[in-house]
Amino acid sequence: MALKGQKTTSDFLEWNKMQTIVLKLERDNELKFALLIATGSYIGLRISDLLQLRWNQVLNEEHFTITEKKTKKIRKVTINPELQIILKRLFIQLEAKETDLMFVNRFGDKPFSIQYVNSKLKDIFNKYNVKGQYSSHFMRKTLGRRLWEVNKYSDQALLLLSQLFNHTSVSTTKIYLGIREQEISNLYLSI
Repeated sequence: MALKGQKTTSDFLEWNKMQTIVLKLERDNELKFALLIATGSYIGLRISDLLQLRWNQVLNEEHFTITEKKTKKIRKVTINPELQIILKRLFIQLEAKETDLMFVNRFGDKPFSIQYVNSKLKDIFNKYNVKGQYSSHFMRKTLGRRLWEVNKYSDQALLLLSQLFNHTSVSTTKIYLGIREQEISNLYLSI
């Protein structure tokens, strides 16, 4: 586990694998982490912003607005209807109140720490035999790769993702999503 403030790298997870893990976590009564992974992968907030969410910001809402902790920029987030179904289901199962933090510690008074999330994700991926290097950032990257994929790997999608992630350039987004590595690997495979 990385020390607090230390830079880490993370892989993305293929969309169908992410959905499978969410369902497995729900089946295994790991409801808070099913919620965290689903929410993080569908909306792509940084973990520091994700952990501050309250149910009343997202439940039965089409969108919400947040001031990003890192950039101080205001961001409007649209909530995907599939995520809304997951949110409603887990809200009931967790017996939460609308004013509650969504990702609260076992004492119910503070959000999870980022270090706890990263440690727990490592355990989850080991338990479900998912290979790779994963930290809390995988959810954001998973969303990015999914959006790039469903938009047919277009340059337009990269431009929009660059804006979504508040990156300074499209080349930063490509590096962030590991696209250059994939393109080089594909060159070898095309021989």
